[in-house]
Amino acid sequence: MKITWFGHSCFRVELGASRILIDPFLTGNPTFEKAGIPEIDVVDGATHVALTHGHEDHLGDSVKICKETGATLLAVHELATYLAGHGVDKIDPGNTGGLLPHQDFDLTFVQALHSASNMVDGRPVYLGNPCGLVIAAKGGKTLYHMGDTDIFSDMALINELHEPQIGIVPIGDRYTMGAKAAALACKRFFDFDTVVPCHYGTFPIIDPTADKFVAAMGDHEVLVPEVGVPFDA
Repeated sequence: MKITWFGHSCFRVELGASRILIDPFLTGNPTFEKAGIPEIDVVDGATHVALTHGHEDHLGDSVKICKETGATLLAVHELATYLAGHGVDKIDPGNTGGLLPHQDFDLTFVQALHSASNMVDGRPVYLGNPCGLVIAAKGGKTLYHMGDTDIFSDMALINELHEPQIGIVPIGDRYTMGAKAAALACKRFFDFDTVVPCHYGTFPIIDPTADKFVAAMGDHEVLVPEVGVPFDA
């Protein structure tokens, strides 16, 4: 499984013939834009776009990418049908606990403690439950992208059901877990081989680096990714 971070919560996951873009917030993402990576290098060949929830900094360029590449959109029902109304041709909707089977992987939506509306014409529109994403490569490892969330004790059940080896963990505080809670979640509820922090450094209002999280993890190894540099997990 090859994974690339593009800032905030946006990742590309490559496995088999599939190239999955998770929460493709590119336009307006300072971390991505500062890196100077051509957008075509991120989206070219995308087969799927998978969303944790409908906030703008996660929804991002989903509609544009799906239109340009023909990628299938995977999201909770309300968000998927909302985006279908905005020109996304191929959607695969589900909801918390549900599994979506695909050629190279199975994706399961799991609980996240967050909110999920978006502003449309000056008013909030409900876009379904926020979720984490469990992506199980067929014949390979399982990745858990927590989405935007606080720590919650039922993370233990997610670990029991799915046994993820790779954890993508929000650490930036204010809108998600901060370093202390994120580290506790990883150490108490999971036995990850690879821990990857996200949702930091994008805006001044959240933590600027992963340093506090790395410190809170103690002897547990953390993979702090470089923007646009793939790594194997």
